[in-house]
Amino acid sequence: MKKIFLLLLFINIGCQSNSEEQKEKEDSEKFSRDLQDIKESGKLKALTIYSGTTYFLYKGRPMGFEYELLKRMAKDLDVELEMVVAKDENELIKLLQEGEGDLLAYGYTITEDRKRKINFTTPLYLSHQVLIQKKPENWRRMKLHEIKKQLVTNAVELINDTISVKRNSSYASRIKNLSNELGGPIIIDTLKGTLSTDKIIKKVVDGDIKFTIADENIAFINSSYYPILDISTSLSLSQRIGWAVRKTDTNLLAAVNQWLEKAKKTTDYHVIYNKYFKNKRLYKSRVISEFYSLNENKISPYDDILKENAERIEWDWRLLASVAYQESQFKPNRDSWAGASGLMQIMPATARELGVTDPYNPNQSLKAGATYLKQMLESHNNVKDSIQKIKFALGSYNGGLYHVKDAQKLAKTQGLDPLIWDDNVELALLDLSFPEHYNKSFIKYGYVRGEEPYNYVKEIFERLEHYKRFIDN
Repeated sequence: MKKIFLLLLFINIGCQSNSEEQKEKEDSEKFSRDLQDIKESGKLKALTIYSGTTYFLYKGRPMGFEYELLKRMAKDLDVELEMVVAKDENELIKLLQEGEGDLLAYGYTITEDRKRKINFTTPLYLSHQVLIQKKPENWRRMKLHEIKKQLVTNAVELINDTISVKRNSSYASRIKNLSNELGGPIIIDTLKGTLSTDKIIKKVVDGDIKFTIADENIAFINSSYYPILDISTSLSLSQRIGWAVRKTDTNLLAAVNQWLEKAKKTTDYHVIYNKYFKNKRLYKSRVISEFYSLNENKISPYDDILKENAERIEWDWRLLASVAYQESQFKPNRDSWAGASGLMQIMPATARELGVTDPYNPNQSLKAGATYLKQMLESHNNVKDSIQKIKFALGSYNGGLYHVKDAQKLAKTQGLDPLIWDDNVELALLDLSFPEHYNKSFIKYGYVRGEEPYNYVKEIFERLEHYKRFIDN
């Protein structure tokens, strides 16, 4: 009877496993979006995790190793990039298979178990897993051998001890394998998938947990700020780290692989890698900054003034913040080659009209900038769609109201809609860079560098999407 019971149990487990694999296969096929689909839609959706090396906001600017590479790749593929942030790392594969993203772009360890569910790209880099533990509190006054005595220096010392990691992480898999290799149990304390690796490491620093595991490059950059951490005990051989796509999206996989292979041979790739995994000074600056999105719900030192002035023109304050970043990168003493000054880069004549006595004063500059934007909004009252109206106002703020009015006239003659910015007036504005268009008899204000307001509006709205992901309204 016992043998029959065990046989039935194995059959049942096998059926459940096959059923799960079948569902995963069906989901992958159902939500397939290969390279051609992505190019036709004009958008690549990158599924990732919010962390201090992957994707974050710092001083009003989106940053991250994955983010910088993805931006370059999307540009080369001639598509827009949309960042899709998973709230729970444990759900990444499920979200990919269910179509939430096209590319799983995160430092994901390539394992046999994961390869059964998704297709990995060519590795971005190699790393190995290390134990993260805290040195004694008085370690600075101790000799090296005295410190080592109080630390785990060999994996066998972890038998019957506890390591805290996320449930579906490669670190959890490594602990299970290590337990088998050592012939003794290592207990896994399961942490929430919503916790970033940075925050888990901070828990070791704070004494909330005893041990965790991380890839050596992530552990290194964190330990540069928290010298009380010891990361010298290796728990694995070198492992490959890659991105991934659904099993069905083979053309996308080939395109990403081709791009990565080429990129990895460039100096630019290694500069980006060093910026996030080697540059201790930059990392330390971020960790202590209140304008680092892992720390505070802030964009800039001027958030309060931005909120006050955004309310006057009935805008989302994060949109006005994106405009201010576009103009000056939040540097109030900035001057442009054209003579504009301050946070909102107000021209001298406009500043005088708006009562600005000190263009470098953040309060005066933001108030004047918001007032001028309101004037531009009112100049486009015939545009009924609120988002389009804002885009016309921004294009006018940057390129000049009358150049935009000219572009509307040109758009009408081209069979485009003069009351829609996207793919209509913005294209006519680009045409005003060429004599065959700006020399037409009905064009009053002539040549304009149309690419500037064209990119200006796009970049402000793109940055706004980043701000919305990280910063509460």
